[in-house]
Amino acid sequence: MRLPKIASVFVFLGCLAAYLMFVKHHYDGVRPAISKMPPHFHPRLGLSGSPNRPTSSEVVSGRFQYGVMFDAGSTGTRIHVFKFQLEDNEAPKLAHETFRAIKPGLSAYADDPEKCKEGILELLEVAQDNIPSSVWSSTPLVLKATAGLRLLPGEKATHLLDRVREVFVESPFLSRGDSVSIMDGTDEGISAWITVNFLIGGLHSSDTPTVGMLDLGGGSTQITFSPQDEKTIQTSPIDYMTSFQMFNSTHTLYSHSYLGLGLMSARLAVLGGIEGQPLEGSSTELVSPCLAPDYSGQWEHAEVLYTVKGQKAGEPIYESCLRKVEKVLYRKVKKAEEAKDIEFYAFSYYYDRAVDLGAIDEKTGGTIKVSDYIDTAKRVCNGMTVTPRENPFLCLDLTYISTILQELGFPKEKVFKLARKIDEVETSWALGATFHYIESLHSQ
Repeated sequence: MRLPKIASVFVFLGCLAAYLMFVKHHYDGVRPAISKMPPHFHPRLGLSGSPNRPTSSEVVSGRFQYGVMFDAGSTGTRIHVFKFQLEDNEAPKLAHETFRAIKPGLSAYADDPEKCKEGILELLEVAQDNIPSSVWSSTPLVLKATAGLRLLPGEKATHLLDRVREVFVESPFLSRGDSVSIMDGTDEGISAWITVNFLIGGLHSSDTPTVGMLDLGGGSTQITFSPQDEKTIQTSPIDYMTSFQMFNSTHTLYSHSYLGLGLMSARLAVLGGIEGQPLEGSSTELVSPCLAPDYSGQWEHAEVLYTVKGQKAGEPIYESCLRKVEKVLYRKVKKAEEAKDIEFYAFSYYYDRAVDLGAIDEKTGGTIKVSDYIDTAKRVCNGMTVTPRENPFLCLDLTYISTILQELGFPKEKVFKLARKIDEVETSWALGATFHYIESLHSQ
């Protein structure tokens, strides 16, 4: 009969369809669901960024790199937390900076180094609050001490740095044997030069010329620039010249730090004191023609409290003071002939004293000529017999600044740019030193 045959075909097809439905249902139940990854999902880290920390290569592939730099200065310790955006075949860009400072400086704990740990730990909390925990172990942690520790007896400085190393080793960040050190003065100048030229774009493109850098600190002063004349390279002392690799380019710099010629150390020398030692017979009285004739007051430097007094001279105060300053600087500074033709930025006390004399705005900075320092020094010094000033050392400081600039080879008409920030970023050496350190990690 035909009917049973047709019915058997339908039964077979129905059984086949049921079987296929069963297989499909079973397959869907066991294979993984395909879904879109959450925007912040990392196959290794998961949604929360833990528990596994990324390797250095994974940080780079994430296109960001963090760095933590402690600036241990003579008057305080500062932390800079930098976040860099990495670019292919280009210099990185600074995405963000966090800055915090505490007082006093490490050198204040020279006789009780254990006490310096508290401040370091306080600043480390700033780093932990501003860096994702997933990249702590690959974020370099560095402390560089400047002139304040360079002027301490070696053993005291060593004990302080050993305490800092103990804190760093116990921290969750990347700490190596060279993470804590006293910064050579020349390195300080080079790092500041890197900072400024990075911020103005001089390291990003050969089309943007680099600028020179002048820094006048309390204990030392630095000059750094990139020579364009081969004669400068050939005739400069060998220890004034240095070359280094950065962002796939080689930079040759003229850089020198004059230890003891920072403004505070020079002020002491002009007043007749000696750095690091009390005067003979334990007297701490200093008399100088650079102060108002009837002035008497106290001044503390390097934990020594001095009594300072003015003295009457037979000639105008400026001329008397200038002779004292020239004697202190005699044959201590080398002229850099090419520097007069290069654009320079000037920082620290160059900036502060320009603010004091009203030449620039304290927040926005500006420009100043060497002759502005000279003319104001004459006016301030010779006016002290008539009008006492709020800052009794302004005459001395301005005379010193105008003289050392000329000793370095700058003519009276030379114009300097003065800035505390460029594009809202602090113009300290810390940014350049962090770049340099990260580059050294990548080259190993």
